[in-house]
Amino acid sequence: MPTMSEDSESPVFNKMMLSFREKCRYYTGYPKDLGPSRVIHFTSERQFVQVLHQGHPVVVAFTIRGNYTKHLDKVLEEAAAEFYPHVKFMRVECPKYPGFCITRQQKEYPFVEIFHTPEQAAAQGKVADPNVTKYSVKVLPFSHDLSNYGFREFFKRHRIQIPNQE
Repeated sequence: MPTMSEDSESPVFNKMMLSFREKCRYYTGYPKDLGPSRVIHFTSERQFVQVLHQGHPVVVAFTIRGNYTKHLDKVLEEAAAEFYPHVKFMRVECPKYPGFCITRQQKEYPFVEIFHTPEQAAAQGKVADPNVTKYSVKVLPFSHDLSNYGFREFFKRHRIQIPNQE
């Protein structure tokens, strides 16, 4: 009797799996074709402010290298594809940009925060540099399940409007 590894190499098994994947659109183990990545990789605070200025909520994952980060990357890719263009997703590699991560005052990594409702802040007093634009942003710590469903429920709970995708 052939072993499982021998079966998985057979052409019959491969054809059967290909057929199964074509017919079962909701098979959860099948890798999804998400198209090009919609996750923005943090490069500078200037870039971050430019993304905020677009007026959409921004989900920011503050990460370090590790096995859980690989899982988080997959979740971010799926969520970014689902909620595009109404929500932006950004990943910050904290070892590369420690200054930005330290300002968040978190001790446990990875963590996710959602920056929402950017508005130009009224200039108070003299501004040292007229080229600097200040923003008032509501920061919401993300405490739901790290999945598309978790993001959807979080957006509902905090009344962040996401138009239906269908």
